[in-house]
Amino acid sequence: MKFSAARSELDSTVVEIELTLVSIIQGVALTILIENAHAVIAEGQLFFWLYVVSGLFVIFVFWSRAVLHIITVIRWPLEFGHNFLYIACALVEAILFAQLGKPANWFGFGAAFIGIGWTLFVYDLRLIYARMRDSAGPVSNQLSKRVLRDQWLNIIFLLPAVFLLNLVSAILIRSRPEIFLANNAHVWLIAVQVIAFAGYLVYVVRFYASLAPLIAEARHEWRGRIRDNESS
Repeated sequence: MKFSAARSELDSTVVEIELTLVSIIQGVALTILIENAHAVIAEGQLFFWLYVVSGLFVIFVFWSRAVLHIITVIRWPLEFGHNFLYIACALVEAILFAQLGKPANWFGFGAAFIGIGWTLFVYDLRLIYARMRDSAGPVSNQLSKRVLRDQWLNIIFLLPAVFLLNLVSAILIRSRPEIFLANNAHVWLIAVQVIAFAGYLVYVVRFYASLAPLIAEARHEWRGRIRDNESS
């Protein structure tokens, strides 16, 4: 595929659309979390404060992963299926945040949220392979390989682990309410979830830090190819 200034402009437009979409849907999710957190905190339900923290980590993870994906993979043409899955994730995320104070529902919708995110990671493989075909170059190839390796790590290990954590927690709470609700043992489950999301967020931030130099060099490499194409 030939590189041109027109293609570069279209790429920038698509990136702006994606960033706007992600910012809006996470802003809505944050609003719902704040509304439900206010009720929990106002009523002094200390056992549920960890759910608020977990919800905040969910927003951090969603936004950081989306932005990382946008600056490494997203280009023209606009991918509707990818964005539809973003919106589906945001819908379940909003429902999840409405479950503060309902541990079984929280973990159940948490599993559903991770399930849709898992589907999104699988779907986005085709976008990564498309970038590997149309943006080949020494630095771009190195960047694409690292992004692809991270994508498979999430698909095969990280997301299944978090999905099972939420699913098993929901099953335990529903099957043993006398332990996990009556005696507030669900606090241990949400504590594990908070640690899992916090650990994943640290992983994402470190992954971005390792990719940042490659992203800058790949963009420079790609812009150089545009100038070479226009001058030829």
